[in-house]
Amino acid sequence: MDSMDMNLLAALDALLAEGSVTGAARRLGLSASAMSRTLARLRSATGDPLLVRAGRGLVPTPRATELRDRVHELARDVRTVLSPHARPLDVATLERTFTIRASEGFVERFAGPLVAAITQMAPCVRLRFAPKPDKDAFPLRDGEIDLEIGVVGASAPEVRTRFIFRDDFIGAARVGHPLLEGPVTPERYAECRHVVASRKGAFTGPVDEALEKLGLRRKIVAVVPGFPDAMRIARQSDLIALLPRSCLGGALSSADPLAQGLAGFELPVRTPRIGISAMWHPRMDADPAHRWLRDTVLAVCHAAAPPGHAIPCMA
Repeated sequence: MDSMDMNLLAALDALLAEGSVTGAARRLGLSASAMSRTLARLRSATGDPLLVRAGRGLVPTPRATELRDRVHELARDVRTVLSPHARPLDVATLERTFTIRASEGFVERFAGPLVAAITQMAPCVRLRFAPKPDKDAFPLRDGEIDLEIGVVGASAPEVRTRFIFRDDFIGAARVGHPLLEGPVTPERYAECRHVVASRKGAFTGPVDEALEKLGLRRKIVAVVPGFPDAMRIARQSDLIALLPRSCLGGALSSADPLAQGLAGFELPVRTPRIGISAMWHPRMDADPAHRWLRDTVLAVCHAAAPPGHAIPCMA
């Protein structure tokens, strides 16, 4: 393959179609002498004269006649492969399965609107939501997943990213919790018992560093894998949960089924904001269907993100 010149395929296609060195040269924009040299190379490569003189013209050999249709198809296929994708994407007939890796909290909040939007535009497209046990980029590199949603890590610098929205943390307690009966001060907040959501099982969260600066420490009695689990525990107990604002639908109290029975409140200390992004491997950059998926995910999440937290979708 190292010595193969794909230009010879186009030249052979032109020679067999024209039956003339001059005609083939004109078709390819070459001089007659250059095309004669190319014919000599083709004869050497195939071990056949291909075109032989008959009077003042050239006639194909039996081998050339046998190859004519096949060479034409191959040349056409090569031109198609090596040309820009010109056919517009028709999402209404697109048949494809996309795998999206996201946290349980994202799936709880955004999967419903996303599935509804996708199925309305592309009824033959299927979505597979995969769990997100870590930030390992190997599944993106290996093609196991098409799109990842979450906080950008530093393990795969080649991965493409686009911001979807920014989130921040709030507290959540069951409706009627004593903490909600007065101002939520750092002292009253720290004195409560807490449930923490941590994929790695950590007993501390973003709020603990801020409390430590005030000489305070939370009483953490439970650690669960995801925010929906923390919400369920807070709803059924006196434990306080720390949640992204988007988990409560962007409101301090919400009619969203996921948040029913819970009341949100602003934390009495400042915590870092969270940047939620879409991530994909560079090889999918130019794929029209994947680009449509990215644009749709961003548009849906932008519409459903907490008010004032969404970042406008950018191409």
